[in-house]
Amino acid sequence: MKKLASKLLILAAIAGLAVAYSHFDLGQYFTFEFLKSQQADLQAYYKAHQARTIGLFFLIYVAVTSLSLPGAAIMTLAAGAIFGLGLGTLIVSFASTIGATLAFLAARFILRDYVQNKFGDKLTSINQGVEKDGAFYLFTLRLIPAFPFFMINLLMGLTPIKTATYFFTSQFGMLAGTVVYVNAGTQLAQINSLKGILSPGLLISFALLGIFPLIAKKIVESIKARKYLKRYKKPKSFDYNLVAIGGGSAGLVTTYIGAAVKAKVALIERDKMGGDCLNYGCVPSKALIKSAKVYNYMKRSKEFGIQNVSAEFNFADVIDRVHRVIKKVEPHDSVERYTSLGVDVIQGEATIKSPYEVEVNGKVITTKNIVIATGAGPFVPPIKGIEKIKYLTSDNVWQLREQPKRLIVLGGGPIGSELAQAFARLGSEVTQVERSARIMIREDEDVSENIMTKFKREGINLLTEHNAVEFIVEGDQKILICTKKDGTDVRIEFDEILIAVGRAARSSGYGLEDLEIQLSKRKTIEVNEYLQTNYPNIYAAGDIAGPYQFTHTAAHQAWFAAVNSLFGKFKKFKVDYRVIPWCTYTDPEVARVGLNENEAKEKGIAYDVTKYGIDDLDRAIAEEEDHGFVKVLTVPGKDKILGVTIVGHHAGDIIAEYVSAMKQGFGLNAILSTIHIYPTLAEANKYAAGEWKRANAPQGLLNWVEKFHNWQRS
Repeated sequence: MKKLASKLLILAAIAGLAVAYSHFDLGQYFTFEFLKSQQADLQAYYKAHQARTIGLFFLIYVAVTSLSLPGAAIMTLAAGAIFGLGLGTLIVSFASTIGATLAFLAARFILRDYVQNKFGDKLTSINQGVEKDGAFYLFTLRLIPAFPFFMINLLMGLTPIKTATYFFTSQFGMLAGTVVYVNAGTQLAQINSLKGILSPGLLISFALLGIFPLIAKKIVESIKARKYLKRYKKPKSFDYNLVAIGGGSAGLVTTYIGAAVKAKVALIERDKMGGDCLNYGCVPSKALIKSAKVYNYMKRSKEFGIQNVSAEFNFADVIDRVHRVIKKVEPHDSVERYTSLGVDVIQGEATIKSPYEVEVNGKVITTKNIVIATGAGPFVPPIKGIEKIKYLTSDNVWQLREQPKRLIVLGGGPIGSELAQAFARLGSEVTQVERSARIMIREDEDVSENIMTKFKREGINLLTEHNAVEFIVEGDQKILICTKKDGTDVRIEFDEILIAVGRAARSSGYGLEDLEIQLSKRKTIEVNEYLQTNYPNIYAAGDIAGPYQFTHTAAHQAWFAAVNSLFGKFKKFKVDYRVIPWCTYTDPEVARVGLNENEAKEKGIAYDVTKYGIDDLDRAIAEEEDHGFVKVLTVPGKDKILGVTIVGHHAGDIIAEYVSAMKQGFGLNAILSTIHIYPTLAEANKYAAGEWKRANAPQGLLNWVEKFHNWQRS
């Protein structure tokens, strides 16, 4: 409330000053004719009162520029006429920058929250561009006096550029124009109008000056690229148009696209085709989850009116089924399939010898472009004593033949949570250790609480705010020492431990170090918006590039990597991360697209929240899966979707409608007006839209309608 009052007060002050400027006809004092007629008097006053004249002139200039009033150009001429080139330039340079910064801050304080909240999704790329290159573009605009400076002040105030950056960039960017105008003021007697200064030739010169940094940036980028490329001899001809390293989702899709557009492409994979998703991640984990869910349904048989159901299983048989599923999916990603598509599949260890050469199996092949798609692997933290034990990860857990009696799952993220529940349902005594206050920390608190409640009900021992500090072995006993939030230690005995605290990009080896391919702080390969590395013909896609570690995101990036590498000379496409969905396959599933409440609050984005409880949904009730919710974030007062989180049975499938809505730009009204088959789980989307509609019903109109109906009955 105080902030709103402050905004209104500032707006009132600005409006009052603008009215006073108009009412008292102050504009007459900021004309070329007035300046010429008063030049001698102004110079005489300055000689008699130098300090006072400088101070008054400085304050008036700041006021004029901060209020975006017409007259700054005339005052700059006056500075030259009164103070001369040197002092006039100094005064105007600082006064104009301070005034511009005040206008910038006023626009930021009054308008930025509203604009970012209303158009935040459309401004994401602009905000990111400003954060990265804002100073550069501001400097370019400041070099062009023909571009209205008050518009720059207003528009830049709506962006995330830092105030200090804005001030100093403006100071230097406006200097060239300031010197020209102040110098013109020193020759005021020879100038008959502003046209004498703003000649077409001078405007063109300033425009070229403003464009020059953009051209220079492209030149610098080209020079930097050539700096890396010139170290290596470019072959006269190439074996391939494109070589992808890594046979996971990113590498497969890259070469699939390359072959589809008739390029000669090669795919190099050192281990198994299909990458982590097929062999160690998505496919085997979902197979295990399904087996655990079937067994859990049997234990829940009384809920379905079926008595005395019992089941026995051999854990090795469950793992055998996991491998059968992998084998059944394998042909989709097989050497044979990709060979038939026109891809040369080479199995072996790849080393990038140069931007044009890749060595594999002792043979060097040449290529116009390289796409690095080496993925990521489980991150194993350097916990004291870890070398004393054999630990499981998402890579080797599928080699188990005996079910662990006591299993610790270290990590509360998606992988740890999925596998903790699956093993617990199959009968292992599972302890899940997470150093944060809750599991699934990226999701909203109500989401985490929902899953944690389910886990506890199913017998999982959840130890949040426990930090793993040491492994010890005492005879046959393996023990994990954890430190709680209060500083006390907890000893947890275990038979097996599954480490699932995250994944690390596979960025070592492959010759990356020798080529000096740049890495980010997270050890992913640093790429630009086109997925190029510091070598213009070497790209990266998938987990190795980030920022998301999802199979579907890797495939999404692969399209950009393939098209940009093969056709970038004609047209390049910036990778689009605006609508990225994902799902954690716990039971209930947690699916999300766009913002959740945590992220909206962190980014200062205003939102309305609509929540529909799936316990009300007929199909969910019929299937004894009436739990969870649909939570939709929308622009305040509008049906435009900012993000959706679904907790429930088949949430990963249900959310597809919202993904389409966000991608194609339709809102909750469109979802509400769409016919959904009854009874289906997808009806939850329609009912959530209905909840939003009821909350946003036009009450005033409904009151009049009620009166109309009452009148009709009378």
